[in-house]
Amino acid sequence: MSLSAGEIGVGLPVLPRLTTTVPKEYVHRASLAEVFLTGCTAQDDGLRFSLTGQWPRAHTFFNSANGSSHDPLQAAETFRQAGMFVTHAEHGVPLGHQFVLWSLSCHTDLERLRIASRPTDFELDVTCPDSAPRGRASTRRMGIGFVLRRDGLPVAHGEGRYSIVTPPVYARLRANRPQRQAASAGTVVAAGPMPPAAVGRTSPADVVLTATDAPDRWLLTPDLDHPILFDHGGDHLPGMVLMEGARQAACARLAPRALIPASTSTSFNRYVELDSPCWIDITGVTARGDGTATVDVVGVQDGEVVFTSAVSGPVVQG
Repeated sequence: MSLSAGEIGVGLPVLPRLTTTVPKEYVHRASLAEVFLTGCTAQDDGLRFSLTGQWPRAHTFFNSANGSSHDPLQAAETFRQAGMFVTHAEHGVPLGHQFVLWSLSCHTDLERLRIASRPTDFELDVTCPDSAPRGRASTRRMGIGFVLRRDGLPVAHGEGRYSIVTPPVYARLRANRPQRQAASAGTVVAAGPMPPAAVGRTSPADVVLTATDAPDRWLLTPDLDHPILFDHGGDHLPGMVLMEGARQAACARLAPRALIPASTSTSFNRYVELDSPCWIDITGVTARGDGTATVDVVGVQDGEVVFTSAVSGPVVQG
């Protein structure tokens, strides 16, 4: 006996909607494991978006010293991914366009970053107050706001500004820049890479600073093959590497104590090149009576300030 088209599937259970990550290309990641977003719904005005995502219970890089909490900079990386995803998937900016990050802030509630017995599912509200970029013509700066919630409670919020650059314009801007060449610092480096504990890290592979013979100054020396910081190739140091350098410098300044980066605000002035030393300097430390501190950090390359960052949070035993 044969079944008609109308009878096929009668009585079969309705399959649940399965969860997947968003396309890795939309967040400029090469590894699916490093994609933290799972979905997006646009609001009626086209300027607000509700995203979903998940953080694993254990991450090889975004982790706390004792493994009990998510790293606050994981929220910053999630914001970065959300901005790119919305711009590509919802605003229609084609893949291949480059993003120039000008600023990114991230403020977290550390108590709500604690790791539970299951992966951390979250909701992320994204707001684009500027008119949305469309198609291939947009090359201007955009602003974006983020609010991340877990179980309905706010975990992190922040803002970012970035530019979208078309491939021909980017090619002209970056002509003749080396792709993967380590910088040489000459004879001013006083030692090898910093000990992990001195920069708030547990693995030597995650250390991005090298000591120098100058106080409150380090050389930015990330491993260009690091699987997270350099997930895909590029011709300059990514913004997340600079933010990690600022966090590690803040910890080094306060060692043997460590600073948990509950709040970070970073401005990027220009590309940080791969073929010239980038120095990380501490310009100020503000300690408070409640056990928290703010450390002001600048990056200097070829005599110019290339980024500034303020890293704030509790000061704890390293």
